[in-house]
Amino acid sequence: MKPLIIIGTGLAGYTLAKEWRKLVPEGPLILITADEGNSYSKPMLSTGYAKGKSADDLIMTTMAAMAVQLKAEIIQNRVLSLNAETRQVSLEDGQVLQGSEVVLALGADPFRPSLGGDASATMHSVNDLGDYRHLQASLSGARRVTILGGGLIGCEFAHDLRTGGYDIDLVEPAGRLLPSLLPEVASLALASALQEQGIRLHLGQGVSAINHKGSNLRVTLSHGSVLEADVVLSAVGLRPRIALAQTVGLSCQRGIQVNRYLECSVPGWYALGDCAEVEGLVLPYVLPLMAQARALAKTLAGNRTAVHYPAMPVVVKTPSCPVVVAPVAAQTEGSWELEAEGGDVRALFYDPSQRLLGFVLMGRWAQQSAEKSALQKMLPDMLATL
Repeated sequence: MKPLIIIGTGLAGYTLAKEWRKLVPEGPLILITADEGNSYSKPMLSTGYAKGKSADDLIMTTMAAMAVQLKAEIIQNRVLSLNAETRQVSLEDGQVLQGSEVVLALGADPFRPSLGGDASATMHSVNDLGDYRHLQASLSGARRVTILGGGLIGCEFAHDLRTGGYDIDLVEPAGRLLPSLLPEVASLALASALQEQGIRLHLGQGVSAINHKGSNLRVTLSHGSVLEADVVLSAVGLRPRIALAQTVGLSCQRGIQVNRYLECSVPGWYALGDCAEVEGLVLPYVLPLMAQARALAKTLAGNRTAVHYPAMPVVVKTPSCPVVVAPVAAQTEGSWELEAEGGDVRALFYDPSQRLLGFVLMGRWAQQSAEKSALQKMLPDMLATL
């Protein structure tokens, strides 16, 4: 009997394996990983410093223990090539595996802006446990950190590192924080809260170069001003890993294109998680990933099941200014209705027919679970709006 093959042991790969194993207690299962293969909580990567968490502290289950728990073979190796027709996976060590089905849970790569200067290669990004370990080593003895990107991850890192005692400069070219998630009044409230924490914001500017200055760094902004830093961290977004899928002709655009059953353009191939583009949507958040894993596990177990996305609010982990967002897709027709007082913001997004499509709760509003629950129930399934 051919095994189910899952390529990737991040949150997507392991969650799918767990869900499938509940339904198929004894079927053969192989997972392939190019990294340490340990199971850990990825959201903790941007909130662990203030808690004094080392990379090892974030490990929930070792690779060896995951293999026992899942009754699976977990192979540490890199995939050299795929054969879409035969569902073969060739590894760098010469192994050739053939699956009943193959699932791509490849994740995404951090986008690294192209910068000038003789120290641009020293810039960090954090997308996995190894990155976290590397950054933590660089932060030892450091005091000043410059963060590129004022999106969700950039704001979380800024808050976390500031709470951990570092001096923080946060640079965001868009001119306001979380520009793709928040209306302007909410962005301003978040900016005020971070500034009250002592975080210096540089909005409407980018970074043009990073240069060495002795043992330290000089970060030149697009307007010409210069920041002194010990460490530079890039948090300017993710790009789904699609290169491997493209080599065998699987349809890709922003991500690996799949339908609502997580099926790729070639039968027997599936994708989920940060690498997947489901009906045009790429949602690099935990809750969509969990929904995908539950649905795909059923399909792979013989009960073909479409994924659906109920309202899945995103919690921005900035405790000095709690934020809960039910995101609105870009270019959605409609408008915000706002209620704001200082850091307390309640923003509701309605389409022209007055259907609620998203919301933002900040400050005291974000702490009212009943309000969040009531609004969440009013939102449509995200795929149903397409």
